[in-house]
Amino acid sequence: MKLAFSGASPYARKVMLTAHECGLADRIEKVATSVRPDQPNRDLGRDNPLMKVPTLWTDGGEALYDSRVICAYLDSLHGGRKIIPEAGGARWQALRIEALADGVADAGILVRYESFLRPEALRWKEWIDGQTAKVQQGLDQLERDAALLDGEFGIGQIAVISALGWLQLRAVVGDAFAGRPKLAAWMQKIASRPSVAATMPVA
Repeated sequence: MKLAFSGASPYARKVMLTAHECGLADRIEKVATSVRPDQPNRDLGRDNPLMKVPTLWTDGGEALYDSRVICAYLDSLHGGRKIIPEAGGARWQALRIEALADGVADAGILVRYESFLRPEALRWKEWIDGQTAKVQQGLDQLERDAALLDGEFGIGQIAVISALGWLQLRAVVGDAFAGRPKLAAWMQKIASRPSVAATMPVA
């Protein structure tokens, strides 16, 4: 398998965290891929019309996207404990946390695009404020959900680690852990997990 990859992407990290947890990391060749909204990657666009990372090419040559689809695919390839619960309340809880963490990352990325890519004279303060509010409210909810994160490690925790790691890397909303001691303590505790240590984001 091949993966269109960027070392800073929270979604590419999410896929690689999943690959490590599923015992599949050694089967994936990471292909460094540049993507920016103002510089569309037409080469990637031949297989992924959204021109985004991550994109996974399976051993059969099929291109899969986005991170949620890729993570579910990887989870289908191994015989161990599934990172996405298959049924019941645990499944919906895990998917809700995944959606929340992905949404925090989405909003943070939009803040970065508006703050760093758009010329300063054209930046839209109300847009930045609105997206920042989504990040902060999402982080507040994760603080309230901190006890859930101590449960069985799976896709929810993977998505949270990926989002928080990116926020730490880019610092688009300041200190993501300010006023959130439970979330900070959980992140510090989980940092020694092999999959987490092996996938630290790189700018």
